[in-house]
Amino acid sequence: MASPPPTLDPTAVRHWQREAEPRAPWLHEEVARRMAERLQWIRLAPSAWAHWGAVRGGTEAQGLLEQRYPQAHGTIVETADLLPRARELLAPPWWKRWGARREFATTVPDGSMQMVWSNMALHFEPDPQASMAQWHRALAVDGFLMVSCFGPDTIRELRQAYADLGWGPAGPDFTDMHDWGDMLVGAGFAEPVMDMERITLTWADAGRMLHELRSMGANVHPGRFPALRGRGWRRALEAELAARLAGPDGRLALTFEIVYGHALKPAPRMPVAPRSSVSLDDMRRALQGGRAGKSSGQAD
Repeated sequence: MASPPPTLDPTAVRHWQREAEPRAPWLHEEVARRMAERLQWIRLAPSAWAHWGAVRGGTEAQGLLEQRYPQAHGTIVETADLLPRARELLAPPWWKRWGARREFATTVPDGSMQMVWSNMALHFEPDPQASMAQWHRALAVDGFLMVSCFGPDTIRELRQAYADLGWGPAGPDFTDMHDWGDMLVGAGFAEPVMDMERITLTWADAGRMLHELRSMGANVHPGRFPALRGRGWRRALEAELAARLAGPDGRLALTFEIVYGHALKPAPRMPVAPRSSVSLDDMRRALQGGRAGKSSGQAD
């Protein structure tokens, strides 16, 4: 199994999570929309699903998911710090709350969800296996995970500028989609399907670019410049970006690699050993799965 991302400083990540603007940037909302389009290929219609990290992952996705699964029960899962903000952004108005199928929580009961949705958060998780294990516990057998995050080609132009100028790393090294797939398997998921696309964003000037980048994340690389930069360096940075990143139309462009993942929670495997012990719950699930397979015409 792949190791946790080696270029994330957990203390810096926690600081950014506390200080970051508690709302998703445009790119996160766009990625959520594209991920929601992929649900058309999934036949399972969940009766209960969890939207993990909605505030920074994209609040507009909540409406998209509710439109696709109008009879399902949705739970918005947030940290204790962001739960009040989630209620502020996503709680229905008072005249619509009667019969609303939307809840807010910091966690959900094990095995209670048929879908877990996590958009644009995993790349800043210092312990991604712990998050995957939490999602795995939350899902019922045959439930599925929908996840997206940044891939290694993200802001490659900015990384190259920093390298050329000897300014240290511009940000953490994001994980490749194949390694994410390996981690999902290691967390107990089955049949992970990983793919990626590249999205190019453009800005009128370097100041606007840097402002939007701050809403997407921060330089949490352990080897980043260890002190504060001055105004002179900021002016030099903006001049370099204007010179290096401007296209024929004068707009500055950056590449973002987006990784998408989909995986299932399979029925637990029976342990095999010279002497094996099987829990009563595992035995019940195995027997129920066998009866369901026979009733649907599957071969023994």
